[in-house]
Amino acid sequence: MNYFLAKTEPSTYSIDDLERDNRTAWDGVSNPQAVRAIREMRFGDRVFIYHSGGASSIVGFATVKSAPRDDPKNAKSAVVDLEYGGRLEPPVTLAEIKTSKKFDDWALVRQGRLSTMAAPEKFVAWMRERYPKAKL
Repeated sequence: MNYFLAKTEPSTYSIDDLERDNRTAWDGVSNPQAVRAIREMRFGDRVFIYHSGGASSIVGFATVKSAPRDDPKNAKSAVVDLEYGGRLEPPVTLAEIKTSKKFDDWALVRQGRLSTMAAPEKFVAWMRERYPKAKL
């Protein structure tokens, strides 16, 4: 199983929306590097849901429920279906991630505008320690 992180503005689509809908098509990604990450997703992979803007933080997680496919609205993009997996309480802020100094080489820290990316295994291990009851 692989892990990814997907950013969203909570005013556009929040963890509340994903929980209510239970499942959504993750679309609207245009950066080639982020599109590549979506194309690498496989059924059963986990995705950390990150709210950008305001108190930027990881607020929950989802499971990939489809193979990636071309975005019908944008030929240069890709779409994958995500299913709500749970919330992370309390959320992990970007400030906490940066302060830890453990992930300075990760795109989340280095490329602030990248919307979708792979999550490194050392980050996943760190999150499992923080949230032992979450099904990460």
